[in-house]
Amino acid sequence: MENNQYSGTPFKPILNPTMVERNYFISQIPEISIELRKVIHHLTPEQFQHSYRPGGWTIQQIVHHVADNNVNAYLRFKRALTEEEPTASSYDQDAWAALDEYNHLPIEDSLLLIETLHRRFFILCKSLQPDDFHRKLRTQVLDSITLDIALQRLIWHDRHHIAHIHLAVANNHLVKGS
Repeated sequence: MENNQYSGTPFKPILNPTMVERNYFISQIPEISIELRKVIHHLTPEQFQHSYRPGGWTIQQIVHHVADNNVNAYLRFKRALTEEEPTASSYDQDAWAALDEYNHLPIEDSLLLIETLHRRFFILCKSLQPDDFHRKLRTQVLDSITLDIALQRLIWHDRHHIAHIHLAVANNHLVKGS
């Protein structure tokens, strides 16, 4: 899919995905960190401070946010597998992005976290039975959703932010050493 389609397109889940569709989403989990590394590999640390739009998060903040969001998604997913429709806590992502950690933590730390977490997420999803994906969790924003939808949202969310990084690279003409 075209990267830019994720940056402005709202999330539209497939409510009852087929096994083929579900497996397609699962297969994308390990691809996310590869794509994320690919889009930023040529950037210098100074270029990580560029944003995709005025007032938007920097590339560095986006990468750290993806890691934090994925940790939360993974924990919510596991809770839904082990509890009856748990209420997933939410967090103020803008407040998290404003924490000093996002400015000083090397991007590599978050990339390694995403890679490790995605290996675990992929193995977990591959081990599940089809009925497991019908289990639900409750969120403040989305109300009650199935794990099928949570999985799709994870993929959409990460690709949405990778598209933001692509936009930051393009809009700021970021190339190695510039």
